[in-house]
Amino acid sequence: MIAKRKRRIRRSLEDRVIDTVVMIICVIVLIVTAYPFYYSIILSFNDGKDALRGGIYLWPRSFSLENYKAVLRIDYIYTAAIVTVMRTLIGTIATLIFTGLFAYSLSHSNLRFRKFYMIAMIITMYFSGGLIPYYMTLRFLGLMNNFLVYIIPGLLNAFYVIIMISFFKEIPDSLEEAAKIDGAGYMHIFFRIILPVSTPLLATMALFIGVYHWNAWSDAAFFITNKNLKTLSYVLINLINQTEAAAQLAQSGMGTIGVRQAAIVGETLRPAAMMIVVAPIIMIYPFLQKYFVKGIMIGSVKG
Repeated sequence: MIAKRKRRIRRSLEDRVIDTVVMIICVIVLIVTAYPFYYSIILSFNDGKDALRGGIYLWPRSFSLENYKAVLRIDYIYTAAIVTVMRTLIGTIATLIFTGLFAYSLSHSNLRFRKFYMIAMIITMYFSGGLIPYYMTLRFLGLMNNFLVYIIPGLLNAFYVIIMISFFKEIPDSLEEAAKIDGAGYMHIFFRIILPVSTPLLATMALFIGVYHWNAWSDAAFFITNKNLKTLSYVLINLINQTEAAAQLAQSGMGTIGVRQAAIVGETLRPAAMMIVVAPIIMIYPFLQKYFVKGIMIGSVKG
């Protein structure tokens, strides 16, 4: 009995040591990954001139809201924010529905020309026509300086289609067969049965698609010249580019006083701009995280 107790105590001590080591490693990894983001936060709340002195590590040394005020004073930034929100909402919902319908169709092996559709879709994952043909296509379709240029080109994503096809094939055929017996058509089955069952997948896809639309800026730079249709990411990236150009002029000694002042402010203006873009996604993520770990058939079929 005494020997067994010693073994139990020995195992318990070993487990504690291992747990402690694992915990230390996890804390180190957390610090290494989270501190750069935290540093950007405290730098964004620090005065621009004071930040050039360095030595800011744990909290702002000279607290200031001027960085955020400067970003929010940018011309047409509020219009850009509205455009970005509308693009993210409409683009995410439209992409989920369109991609889901396409994937649901391809998940049926009896679909005519199914192999042709699959091959044509997969080719788009490996080959691209290039920027100039893409530009000419959008121009031919009348999407230049059009809000729909943010929505239509991204309605179908081959990678998401493949994931959805694998997901839909795991759904028991009994659900669809029972609905067909009751007289339901394919569209009714998709919207009333398939989509509710696919909530975890849709939530995950919605996050990925939403982040893409929220952060996208290249289409606003290449295909939009109307300021009223510019996105928030483009406006803030344009701001960052201007401050970096001012910083390079200031370092070369060729900049005027105004340029050097802009370079100083840019040291803390860039983190403030980044926080404004990242904050909405961070606030939305916790509401979608709970769907990531759910099973694909929770509540759909009872044993």
